[in-house]
Amino acid sequence: MKIAIIGGGISGLTLAWYLQQAGVAYDLFEADARPGGNLRSWATPEGYLLETGPNSLQLSSELAELLADLGLSDQIQDAAAVSQHRYVLRDGRYQIMPSSPPSLLTNGFFSLKAKWQLLKEFRKPAEPIDPTETVAHFFRRRFGPEILDYAVNPFMAGIYAGDPEQLLINKTFPQLPALEQQYGSVLRGFAKTSKGAARRRIITLKTGIQTITDTLAAKLTNYQAGAAVSAISRAADGTYQVELTERQGLEAAPGYTHLALALPAYAAAPLLETLFPQAATALAAVQYPPMSAVYSAYDRTAVAHPLNGFGALNPKVEGTYAAGSIWTSSIYPERVPAGQVLFTTFVGGAQYAEAARESEAAQKAAVHAELSRFYGIAGAPRWQGRFAWSHSIPQFDAHITGAHHAAEALAGANIVTVANWRAGVSVPDCVRYARQTAETLAAGR
Repeated sequence: MKIAIIGGGISGLTLAWYLQQAGVAYDLFEADARPGGNLRSWATPEGYLLETGPNSLQLSSELAELLADLGLSDQIQDAAAVSQHRYVLRDGRYQIMPSSPPSLLTNGFFSLKAKWQLLKEFRKPAEPIDPTETVAHFFRRRFGPEILDYAVNPFMAGIYAGDPEQLLINKTFPQLPALEQQYGSVLRGFAKTSKGAARRRIITLKTGIQTITDTLAAKLTNYQAGAAVSAISRAADGTYQVELTERQGLEAAPGYTHLALALPAYAAAPLLETLFPQAATALAAVQYPPMSAVYSAYDRTAVAHPLNGFGALNPKVEGTYAAGSIWTSSIYPERVPAGQVLFTTFVGGAQYAEAARESEAAQKAAVHAELSRFYGIAGAPRWQGRFAWSHSIPQFDAHITGAHHAAEALAGANIVTVANWRAGVSVPDCVRYARQTAETLAAGR
C-alpha cells in the first residue's frame, strides 16, 4: 500500500501524520509553499495576532490527543471566562442569547408567543425523516418563526456562512432529527442526552492556530510543499500516477495504490474529470460563498459597550451589513496591544454575498459605520485590516448530497476524500475524520 495525499490543509496533514504513525507509505503534495490551507495566523507589525480562518477551536478528545502527540499541549490557551456569553442583535441592540433550553423560557430575549411554542414542542409528534428537509423548515415546524429568525439564522450565518433556508438539517445537524425520532421531541431528547455532559473547552494556541499545521508539516517525512498536482491517471493494474505542474526537483512516484483527496470540492473536481466525470460534476456543484473578515481596532475608552462576551451575531431580519463580530480582545486579550479592543467582523456568506464582493475600502468603511452605531464608538479606528476568501465554507445544502454519494463511489476505486466538505466544517471534525480514515486504510493493508 502506498498513498498519494493531495492537499496539505489540516485534513491532509492529519491523515499523513496518522498514516506515518501506522507505518503506511505515503506522499503528501501541497501546491502552496505554506502548509495549513485555511488555518492561517497573521501577526501584524502593529502588534495584533489575528486568525484568518477559524478564530477558536472546540477541544475535542481527538484534537487534544493530536496536540499532545505533537508536543503542543503547553501551547493551549483557553478562552476568557466571558466567552460563555453570546450576544444577538434584536430591535437594534445587542442582547445576551439564552444558552440552554431552560434559559430560553426564563430569559427575556424571546416573546411569550415564542416561549409557548417552545413548550408545545414537547407534545408535537415526530414526523418521518425527510432527507431534503432544510434547517429552516425543521426549526419552523418544531419551534416557530421567532426561534428560527433570532437563534438559528444568525448562528447559521455566523458559524457556517450559510442560509438555513438552503442548508439540510440531516447534513448540518443530523442529531436533531435523530432526537425527534427517538424521543418524539427534540427538547426532551436533548434533556435526556445532555445530562452531565461537560461543555467543551474553547481554545486557541498561544502562537496562533497555524502552529498546529506548521508543526504537523515539520514532522512529516514525505511532505512536499510547492508541489501542485495537475492530473491523475490510472495504470492497467489499477494503481495511480500523480502528475505535478512544476516539478522543480520534486518527484511523484508511480504506482500509488490509493489516492486521498484532501482538497476543497471545487479543487478536487478538475482532477477527476477524465477518470470519474460524474464524480467531478457532483463535486464541482458544491457551493462556497465568498466572505471577508474585517479587523477593526479602537481605543478601549472610545467604545461604550462592555464587550463582556465572545461576540455578537446579526440576524438577517435586522437588516445589517455584516453577519456579526467576534470580540477578539475579550476572548484573548494578549492578542491586542494594551488599551485597545479588536473586532473581527464577518462580511459575506450565503446571505450576504453581495457585500462580500465589495472593495476592501468599502467593506472597512461599512463595518466601521455599523460598529460605531451598535457599540457606541466615538472616532475612527486605530487600525483596520481585511482578509478575503473567494470561496469560504462549503455549504451543506442540496448539492452536498450528490458530492457525498460521489465520495462513497470513489472509495470503491481506492480514492478517499478527506476535507471539510466531507467531514464537517470544524477543525475537530476534520481531525476526527482524517484519523478514522487513516485507521481504516492501515487496517486494510
